[in-house]
Amino acid sequence: MPRLALASLALVGLVTSATAQTYPDRAITMIVPFAAGGASDVIARIIGERMGQALGTTIINENVAGAGGVIALNRVAAAKPDGYTILIGNTGTNAASYVLTPDVKFTPASFSPVGLIAKTAPVLAVKNDFPAKTLAEFVSYLKANPGKVNLAHAGLGSSNYLICKNFIAAAKVEVTLVSYRGAGPALNDLLGGHVDGVCDNAASIAPSIQTEKVKGLALASAKRLEILPDLPTSAEGGLPEFLAEGWNAIFTPAKAPEAVIARLNGALRSSIADPAIRKRLNELGSTPADEAEMNGEHVRRIVESDIARYKVTLATKD
Repeated sequence: MPRLALASLALVGLVTSATAQTYPDRAITMIVPFAAGGASDVIARIIGERMGQALGTTIINENVAGAGGVIALNRVAAAKPDGYTILIGNTGTNAASYVLTPDVKFTPASFSPVGLIAKTAPVLAVKNDFPAKTLAEFVSYLKANPGKVNLAHAGLGSSNYLICKNFIAAAKVEVTLVSYRGAGPALNDLLGGHVDGVCDNAASIAPSIQTEKVKGLALASAKRLEILPDLPTSAEGGLPEFLAEGWNAIFTPAKAPEAVIARLNGALRSSIADPAIRKRLNELGSTPADEAEMNGEHVRRIVESDIARYKVTLATKD
């Protein structure tokens, strides 16, 4: 190998080593693609605080809402890949967006996955005075009143939007979908009675169900949650096809140094291993990632698989 090439490789090695030793030396910004109050926001705050402690710095959560996460991902894709701008993404922002908005300026290659945080539990809920009390009654009501019932979600391409789409396909009903800039604003309008129902994740809606501010109809997962023991699964409610488990993961802009990604991954792993963090995530109805899931390659495979799936299931836009 030419001496110049060897010298270049050596220089890269020195830079990488130096990066590993000094990173991070200032605060890190974690971009949250939705408004405050939703599942991604809640999980970002929990994991961000603990990862910051592990890294010896502060992770500042910044909510960048709009276009189902596209605005936030545009920002992260264009950010300097130095590890000081990271993203909490999900199946909507980092997979469905490519199908729903094919002209986006970023691609899956625009991001380097760090690792999975947790898997989330999807919930279908309605306002307390809605006539239907069960999932079966809700489906019957929708079929008798096509297009007259509205369901709120966190924005086109969000994981909550995908929950709605999955429900509509499984139940074979006509529903009017109402888009918001995040799960928090959508839930607020449900609490205010401005919409009939909402597609959400347990991480953000569980407290409202527990305090009987809204009426949970079904959990679109295989088994019930300890925090919502009385909320039946979709299969128990007579609609086993309604399954829409989601996930949240950490990403950096593409071409972030391997040493930086390794540092972030180590902080993520130590955070998820913390019993207090696992307890908090479980209390939110989220399943903490296991050891095999907390790596970039696992997240990359999930993204590829979800994109392929959504090309089939998301044939039309709303």
